[in-house]
Amino acid sequence: MMALLVFRERLRVLYGKYAAYIDTAVRFGLCFSALMVINKNVGFMSRINGILPALAASVFCAFLPYGLGAVIVGCFMLAHISVVSIEISILMAAAMAVVILLYYGFRPGDSWLLLVTPLAFFLNVPYAVPLLAGLSSSLTSVIPACSGAVLYYMMLYVKQNAGVLTGGAAVGIAEKYSSIFGSVASNEMMITMILAFAVGILIVYLIRNRSIDYAWYAAAAAGLVVQTVIVFVGGFAFNIPFSLVQFLVGLVLSAALTMAYIFFVFAADYTRTEYLQYEDDDYYYYVKAVPKIAVSAPDVKVQKINTRNSKKHVRPAEK
Repeated sequence: MMALLVFRERLRVLYGKYAAYIDTAVRFGLCFSALMVINKNVGFMSRINGILPALAASVFCAFLPYGLGAVIVGCFMLAHISVVSIEISILMAAAMAVVILLYYGFRPGDSWLLLVTPLAFFLNVPYAVPLLAGLSSSLTSVIPACSGAVLYYMMLYVKQNAGVLTGGAAVGIAEKYSSIFGSVASNEMMITMILAFAVGILIVYLIRNRSIDYAWYAAAAAGLVVQTVIVFVGGFAFNIPFSLVQFLVGLVLSAALTMAYIFFVFAADYTRTEYLQYEDDDYYYYVKAVPKIAVSAPDVKVQKINTRNSKKHVRPAEK
């Protein structure tokens, strides 16, 4: 445990020195991962389907805020989907425009969720998104998290029905939009996951702000339980087939990822909790103070001893 605390302290010091470079590298890695996932699953436009376009776009996004980076990644996704179905790309563009206008103009700080959520689905750790959002953001993070879930299921719909959408019969534009919207909106698994995300973020956010010991751990545990219950109830209610093994693996990985996040971001020593009380002319104040776990990295100094010079020549004793 002490070794992990020392490692955490070294990371904190390192981040304090090179925060700007580390943040840039994280934005680059996140955008590049999202673009490669898009290329792998809906990479229908050959001109931008490759590692070089993804690298170029990621380098550009690395120096932009997360909101603009999400917009650029979204444009790549729309370009790919337009090759299969221009109607779906227009629907997705309209949905993205609504999210940008109603949310990102007021609270752009949670824009990373729009990139992380589809990526988490493809990596089979979607249940970590509500936990991390509830622990690190506000209740408004429900909007980008749920929007990211909708984008994932729309990409999945395009991937699974690419042949039908490309070679579909000639029908009216209104009928096309009605069929696409009905197919996406009637996705019971998407509705279940959106509900699990929304309730999970709400539960985690409410519990982690309580003045109780180990509030963050309790919030993460409650969020996992709530999501598990909602997914199981939704699966039985809508008769949704899903892999139990994949579901359990996703829960375990999400829990491990969340525990690692709590350890590195919110390491509190509840054994040294103090309760303070003071007053002024108008109020009495009751304060609960929980110190952070802080250790200093050991400063190891190595001294070399020359054994040759340290040998003493002993003269034989005189008789």
